[in-house]
Amino acid sequence: MEISKIRLGSLLLSSNVLMAPLAGYTCYPFRMLAYELGAGLCFTEMVSANALKYQDRATKRLLLTTDQEKIRAVQLLGGNSAIMEQMAGSDLLEMFDIIDINMGCPVPNVFKSGEGSALMLDWERAEGIIRGCKKSGKVVTVKCRTGIREDAMFTAEFARMCEAAGADMIAIHGRSRSMMYDGRPCLEEIEQAKAAVSIPVIANGGIFSAEDAETVMEYTGVDGIMVARYGLENPFIFSELTHTPCRKDAFLILTKQLELTRQYYDETFTLSYIKKLASYMMKKKKGTKQYKERLHRSGSPEELMAVLALIFDGDLRF
Repeated sequence: MEISKIRLGSLLLSSNVLMAPLAGYTCYPFRMLAYELGAGLCFTEMVSANALKYQDRATKRLLLTTDQEKIRAVQLLGGNSAIMEQMAGSDLLEMFDIIDINMGCPVPNVFKSGEGSALMLDWERAEGIIRGCKKSGKVVTVKCRTGIREDAMFTAEFARMCEAAGADMIAIHGRSRSMMYDGRPCLEEIEQAKAAVSIPVIANGGIFSAEDAETVMEYTGVDGIMVARYGLENPFIFSELTHTPCRKDAFLILTKQLELTRQYYDETFTLSYIKKLASYMMKKKKGTKQYKERLHRSGSPEELMAVLALIFDGDLRF
């Protein structure tokens, strides 16, 4: 695929390969890894505006960032326009350059609360949230789906509304809310949305290789692609797509991730995060089943690294 920079207001993304916000994974260390490997933009995990309003400690931890993160983007989840506007402009998000509004989460409890993909049912409320977040003076982006039901999609129309409300970019997961994460992404819907607006459009969903990225770009004509869970399984997809030089050494990656995580988080979080990331990275690696139980039983960073060495050390076969 053709790699190009994307302009978002005063910001210039170094590449059009983005990392999706993923709950439990896109913490500060992983975002730094993705940027190092060539990603043009990474997002925090989904942050609840309601929880943020009440200074929830666990939620505030999701906002950890430093000046080393070249572009800082936070994804906000919420259905109340006043609270979303208040949080977007709050001191808690002062360090962030981009507010990404979650209008795509299909999880039942989020949908029932009127948040995430439920906003695609209430365009007036969705528009109000975009306009409210724009008052923060930050770049505002939207992540959505192709609609609610597979038999009644409306991606292009929704994209037009987002642009008219002031969104600077829209990322579209190519499945409806009813499809959840299954089935073939509806590239036709993304193609129509791209043709309907002048702001950058990013395609998300079903990208598990460089070939998939190429296919999506060619079919839809979008400005870029957004990698999700495959980025956890194979972080080197960012360097492959952007031609960023790197050493494809999984053990080295995990070692650096553990060191960086220990620097900013407590041991409980560090062990949990590295175990989850390692589990993804060993998914298609043969001969690792025997180590899985030992991996999850590891009770200290030193014990964890010893197990990771058995699994990954010297493995350059990604």
